[in-house]
Amino acid sequence: MIQFAQSEYLLLILIIPFLYVFQAINRRLRRKRIEKLGDLSIIDTLMPTASKARGWIKLTILSVAIFFFAIGLSRPQLGARIKEIEGKGIEIMIAVDVSNSMLAQDYSPNRLERAKLAISRLTDNLKEDRIGLIVFAGQAFVQLPITSDYVSAKMFLSSINTNSVPVQGTSLSDAINLSIKSFSAESAKSSRAIILLTDGEDHEDDPAEAAKTARELGVIVYTLGIGSDAGKPIPLPDGELLKDREGNIVVTKLDEKTLMEVAEAGGGRYVRAGNSDFGLEAIVEQIRNLEKQSFKSVVFEDFNEQYMYFFGIALLFFILEFLITERRGKNFFK
Repeated sequence: MIQFAQSEYLLLILIIPFLYVFQAINRRLRRKRIEKLGDLSIIDTLMPTASKARGWIKLTILSVAIFFFAIGLSRPQLGARIKEIEGKGIEIMIAVDVSNSMLAQDYSPNRLERAKLAISRLTDNLKEDRIGLIVFAGQAFVQLPITSDYVSAKMFLSSINTNSVPVQGTSLSDAINLSIKSFSAESAKSSRAIILLTDGEDHEDDPAEAAKTARELGVIVYTLGIGSDAGKPIPLPDGELLKDREGNIVVTKLDEKTLMEVAEAGGGRYVRAGNSDFGLEAIVEQIRNLEKQSFKSVVFEDFNEQYMYFFGIALLFFILEFLITERRGKNFFK
């Protein structure tokens, strides 16, 4: 598996086509200026060292150098080290609400980004437990199957946004039901838990009933409420605020009542997220009291940095481009 830690630097590669366009325009203008001086065939004989190809060769070498330099800046990382681990822990399915209401700015920068930060910090503190990610709005989808590979978990977590689910709305029941199905086949009933991170505004069905079903199957359901009682408007990408059909600004509020009912039906606990202490750790501390099970997993131990190789190749091409002249000589570099 390969990933780029700073992929934005790959945009530098887009400079290369413009260099060729600039070179072509520059050569054409220079040719026109020479034509004004007299007959081209005579002028060419007076300039025996002039080379039409050298300029393009230098540009091609420079382009290759820029290509490898851009890849080096983007810090390619290769998950080359794979190992099998044997651990004893629990399985946690984390379901993240990605509906538009999660863009509200009760938290900085918004509810969704704050939730992602809390999950990322949580994975830093996990050791032998397995985690999986569910994203949900009007529907629920598996973002990451249950795994002990925390590096991959953080990578998949970073890609979560409000476009992760095509259908808007908030269906807590779908999230719970899909989470139940996503536990591994060998997991013990007493070693499974679901954490819902949401503002609780469910407009679809009866999530408490789904939580009750989960509890009957041995799965504990916890809820983490994200939002405020007063509520906040929902900002749109164009800078405007979301409005209803009557033109009124939509204010999304935390529905603690629903989340408490879900947690109670699921045999778990409801925690309200704070600005400083998000509350996820408090839930995980309770989950760690569940009975642990033994399992084996194959994971990427680490990502190896590869940027130095690309910088080395780029340097060689930069030096080669510098040594080659545009005029003909006895050898290629003079």
